[in-house]
Amino acid sequence: MPEFSIIIPCFNAEQTIAQTLEGFQAQTVSDWEAICVDDGSTDRTRQVIREYSQRDERIRLVFNPSKGPSAARNYGARNLARGKLLSFCDADDIWHPAKLRSLQAAFADQSVKGVFGQIAFFSEVPEDAAVVSKVPHSELSVDILLGENPVCTASNINFRRSTFLASGGFCEDMVHNEDLEWLVRVVGAGHKFRGLNQLHTYYRTSPEGLSADLAAMEVSRRVVVQSAEALGARPSKKSQAIYSRYLARRALRMGSRLLPLRYVLSGLAASPSGFFTSPRRGALTLSAAVGVLILPRFIIRTLFS
Repeated sequence: MPEFSIIIPCFNAEQTIAQTLEGFQAQTVSDWEAICVDDGSTDRTRQVIREYSQRDERIRLVFNPSKGPSAARNYGARNLARGKLLSFCDADDIWHPAKLRSLQAAFADQSVKGVFGQIAFFSEVPEDAAVVSKVPHSELSVDILLGENPVCTASNINFRRSTFLASGGFCEDMVHNEDLEWLVRVVGAGHKFRGLNQLHTYYRTSPEGLSADLAAMEVSRRVVVQSAEALGARPSKKSQAIYSRYLARRALRMGSRLLPLRYVLSGLAASPSGFFTSPRRGALTLSAAVGVLILPRFIIRTLFS
């Protein structure tokens, strides 16, 4: 029985899945299994995974077609995972070689139910990553999650399998913010989720990716807030301002001209001090939201890539 079970939802990922799998093979801890759950790919994704599985018995290919990434994660975790520790990774992200070793040390504390680390953002190759996420000094809370979620992505979620199963898993009706909604429920239920100041995951950015659909993100945000309210938690004005700043930066990366300023004004209206929690980030976002009205889009995209 492996120590770690890694669940990878896959859909038309032939261009990136090899790098993802090689990231697992490069780990300094070898006691893992990778369960690749294909969601009905029409390209060569399945062929690529089969080639790797033929050379490495730790890699498995299974099918759960046309049900979405959340259903794929739940299926792998509930029905197939054998490890006591559960991790998720998207089929276009790459793990740092020391990630599993870092998780192994953190989970040695039995009071810890979940662990996350730092994310490095890249577009072409991991070596180009110039921005790394920050881990909060305080314990992860629902209000922190409702601001600018420091976990960032499902590829940074690592949990005891027993706790994940007891949580009910991801909401399968959501394709945006489903990882955040799950985190709100788990953290709100009192489970200890430890953040480590260690690089764990390289996250591949794309202006055309799911997270670029800001309208859908706002709709899913309301679902997340409803889950928080069901636990007796409401987003503070500070977290609302931080989230608006986050959306403004997303809109800038997309090259939008009007949306960034709309989000900036919304954030400032909620809480000026919250918007400038990070003075540099707040000032840069405000300046860019105004500047994008007159500057060429490619300059703004370069600044916020």
